[in-house]
Amino acid sequence: MSVYFNKRRKWWEYYFRHNKRPYTKAGFKTKKEALAEEAERKKEVKQPQRPRTEQIDMDFLTLCNRRLDYLAAYRSDRHYQDTVYLAKRWVKQWSDKTVHEISTESVQNYLIEVCKAISAQTANKELRGLRAIFNFGVKKPNRWFNHNPTDDLDFFPVEQKKKYVPPIKDVIAVLLAASGEFQDYLWTIALTLGRMSEVNRLEKSDLDFENGVVTLYTRKSKNGNLTPREIPMTAKLKEVLLNRLKGNNTQWVFPHTYYSRKADEWVTGPYTDRKRIMKTLCAKAGVKYFRFHPLRHFGASVLIKEGVDPKTIQNILGHSNFKTTEIYLHSFSGSNKQAMEKLETIFTTIQGLENKNARLERKT
Repeated sequence: MSVYFNKRRKWWEYYFRHNKRPYTKAGFKTKKEALAEEAERKKEVKQPQRPRTEQIDMDFLTLCNRRLDYLAAYRSDRHYQDTVYLAKRWVKQWSDKTVHEISTESVQNYLIEVCKAISAQTANKELRGLRAIFNFGVKKPNRWFNHNPTDDLDFFPVEQKKKYVPPIKDVIAVLLAASGEFQDYLWTIALTLGRMSEVNRLEKSDLDFENGVVTLYTRKSKNGNLTPREIPMTAKLKEVLLNRLKGNNTQWVFPHTYYSRKADEWVTGPYTDRKRIMKTLCAKAGVKYFRFHPLRHFGASVLIKEGVDPKTIQNILGHSNFKTTEIYLHSFSGSNKQAMEKLETIFTTIQGLENKNARLERKT
């Protein structure tokens, strides 16, 4: 059937082919509207006097929705959500246009305005996103059209700034400032070198206490497959994970219960984002704000200090390209060199401080 209801988008669409060329449009409130529009479109494209040089293509809104459906199925949730955010801005700009009506000049003018209003980095991010969404329609297996207005556009020049990597003492201060579930969460990231998204989706079935391994899954690969990797479970990590299982009746190690407006009820599932609490913890610890990612740098520095083979560190971090791993191994240089030499002592100090704090709490 060429007219169907898109459950994800909550609207009706039509799709048909004529002379091996696809014709589609979305956004209809009722099936009747979609059928009527489809009938008119079929009548239009079957006109024998239509010039052979005229190209028929989908509207930009439909292209965006088909790309989003693809990302939801094949890519990470974060990639999907980031594209949704950008697509809303693009649709405001070109919702009434078909793909072939969007010129290179119009895209360039839009990006220049983004660069002026926000930043060159944001404009470049949008250029990458637009290029991907048009290429999605141009390349196999879709080949809905052969027009990508971003092909001849250059990226805006940006001032490269060194990423802030906090010193070891600041990472330790934040770990000690945290408590309860969130301290367990930070320790899990630090002792698995996992990405935030990987720890968020961690399930009880991913914990193998008998063999002492944790399985993390990532979509950080070219084909978008959810790829597993096993991480050895240290004594401290085992203690943390066992603590998370006490009284936990869900399938997730770090469950999140929240009210869903879409479902109109309270639901439990994995976290999607936990960045806000880091601002509070950094302020509490009295250190400059940083996010979760430095914990991966922190753990990688420990491994390289202990003489672990860089290729092994690459496997633990889950990097497909060793050049990415090298960024982590060179992060703690210069002023942080002295801190690296004291890492073994710092780890011992952490445990000692935890025990001291526990004794003080019992006395008070």
